[in-house]
Amino acid sequence: MVDTLGVAVVGFGWMGRVHTQAYARLPHHFPQPPVRPRLVVVADEVPGRAAEAAERYGFERATADWREIVADPEVQAVSVTAPNFLHREIGVAMAEAGKHLWIEKPVGLTAADARAVARAAAAAGVRGTVGFNYRNAPAVVAAREMIAAGDIGTVTHVRIRLFSDYAAHPESALTWRYERARGGSGVLGDLASHGVDLARYLLGDIESLAADTAVFVPERARPAGATAGHARAAGGTPGPVENDDYVGCLLRFTCGARGVLEACRVSVGEQNAYGFEIHGTRGALFWDFRRMGELGVSRGTAYQDQPVSTVHVGPGHGAYGAFQPGAANAMGYDDLKVVEAHHFVRSIVEGTPHGATLEDAVAAATALDAMALSAERRAWVSPA
Repeated sequence: MVDTLGVAVVGFGWMGRVHTQAYARLPHHFPQPPVRPRLVVVADEVPGRAAEAAERYGFERATADWREIVADPEVQAVSVTAPNFLHREIGVAMAEAGKHLWIEKPVGLTAADARAVARAAAAAGVRGTVGFNYRNAPAVVAAREMIAAGDIGTVTHVRIRLFSDYAAHPESALTWRYERARGGSGVLGDLASHGVDLARYLLGDIESLAADTAVFVPERARPAGATAGHARAAGGTPGPVENDDYVGCLLRFTCGARGVLEACRVSVGEQNAYGFEIHGTRGALFWDFRRMGELGVSRGTAYQDQPVSTVHVGPGHGAYGAFQPGAANAMGYDDLKVVEAHHFVRSIVEGTPHGATLEDAVAAATALDAMALSAERRAWVSPA
């Protein structure tokens, strides 16, 4: 007999759709544990958006007010995919109501917000999974295993990059993403949060850091109405961009390794150029999200002129086998969110954490706050 898990999705922009589709695909790829998500209710304040989502994706109900979900006994788990400034209020309310959380990063605007959600979840005894999806790529899982096994020796230094052009157009609308009160720290929360999570997932905790930030497009046009994604607003009333387009950061890890993390949302010519280069005393690892199933590997005892081989990950690497039968069959972004949904449901069923947790969100947010402070002080800062 298959049990059901009543789920709700709060906020139905692009990420709300991705979560919804991941729930629907979950039993296709992960029949165990035998729990099937049931789409109970979708909430979005934009007129008509929730009703349209319910009709298209099969939610039983739609509402414009997420607060109606708090007391709904048919909902046991909630996806929080609303804008960043709502994460704390929604996350705490849902957790206090005893509902498990699958919440998108960065979990609020600051580390204080992330901590508030984490504390509420811990006090209520509910599970919290966070949307750090890039760590779910099978090649990233393989890299972590190789580092832990000492395949490239002792890690000496790492470079992590997250470059995108989604905000490069000067006519991009001045949405909540560019306001500090609603979008938080800009590219730090949007992209650098992923970089920090990858760094911690692969190498462990960050001991100290030194960062520099910048705004390269200081003014944008206000949209005339509701927006989704990265809409344009040519001719609208101009307003100031209040958070950062770029961050560059030096890292020192507790393991002794050094690192460089760079993130930019206005990189013309770059589309989702996310990845890392990790060097050790006997080798190196290279990964690019745009070639998600490939891992560049250099290992041996040559030290000089040592070649790099391309490993095509396959069954046996992370969750790859749940999607494809053999190496070099491509996986995609949405597949990583299905893996994330699996971690979420498995955490609920087994009562133990799987995948990225609210504690990981707190650690990432703490590092982001330290980056902002470092940029302000022009000094090294220890995340605390």
